[in-house]
Amino acid sequence: MYHELYRVIGFEIIGDYLLRVRFDDDAEQVINFEPVLYGEMWGPLRNLELFSQVSIDPIARTLTWPNSADFDPETLRHWDEYKDELAERAKNWEHVAA
Repeated sequence: MYHELYRVIGFEIIGDYLLRVRFDDDAEQVINFEPVLYGEMWGPLRNLELFSQVSIDPIARTLTWPNSADFDPETLRHWDEYKDELAERAKNWEHVAA
């Protein structure tokens, strides 16, 4: 399986849990993170104050948060292909943690 390597080069917060992400291949992706914000790692990002502290990791070149939450840049680049599966998994993590 071939895994494309992308780098996040910029982002803009455009709403609650909503980011416009720019990649090194000149693509942009508008991502609504709310459906995947469950579980131990991503659940805390439901706090909008924490969510708004998003930054670009200088080494991995992906989005990261102060609680060490992050997403693979390839997943972000192809969010529409992964979002439903991620949301389903994340909801299951929430039930396990409860």
